[in-house]
Amino acid sequence: MSLFDSLSRERLEKMAAAGAEVQECYRVLEKTSANVVGEIIANQGTFYEWDHYPDGDVYDHESFSQHYYHSHRPEEGEHGHFHLFMRREGIPERMKPAPFAGTEEWPTDDDIICHLIAIAMDPQGYPTHLFTTNRWVTGEIWHKAPDVIELLDRFEIDLTFPSWATNRWITAMVALYQPQIAQLVAERDEVVQAWADSHEGDVLEDRDLELTSKISLDINHQIKQINKALKKLS
Repeated sequence: MSLFDSLSRERLEKMAAAGAEVQECYRVLEKTSANVVGEIIANQGTFYEWDHYPDGDVYDHESFSQHYYHSHRPEEGEHGHFHLFMRREGIPERMKPAPFAGTEEWPTDDDIICHLIAIAMDPQGYPTHLFTTNRWVTGEIWHKAPDVIELLDRFEIDLTFPSWATNRWITAMVALYQPQIAQLVAERDEVVQAWADSHEGDVLEDRDLELTSKISLDINHQIKQINKALKKLS
């Protein structure tokens, strides 16, 4: 049984709607030869590695969702990647971070963030991979996989700044790939635990462990698989 066959009709229909949203964003942007990355870095001055785009990040004060774009891995063949987060106000009180045993300072109060997923982009402004990272990469409060997975359905950027199309696209990508993102986050925890079992020191601060899980993307294939699974339920 495939991953798609195990999903509920409700989940599949939400994914199908998200796929249509992604395609609609592409349709509108491509009419003027634009793309989701170009929309983010436009009017931001010289593009520098490591800098966040847009300046100050994108933060929805109603959903408490956040994202930014930056670049620092040209050796991977990517132009850059989006990091997606949930901020403190969007994390239920019942969700407690993992035990903090290291010496590195973790964010507190209004600086608390939980990293959900990263989306790698090619030089043409289209997605190539989804990936997760170790804690030190994003400076987050570390939550175990079940909490992060639950937060995925809360992620939404409902803003026109700096680009309505890009914000709609990012929101839809999370919904379109929710099952695979959930798997990546679970794999992240397994990789971190395996690393901790075989290395000394604080695994969450180990610079030798950066990426913790990764999958390549094919949006057209994803949409076909969703439609195929929905047809089986009809």
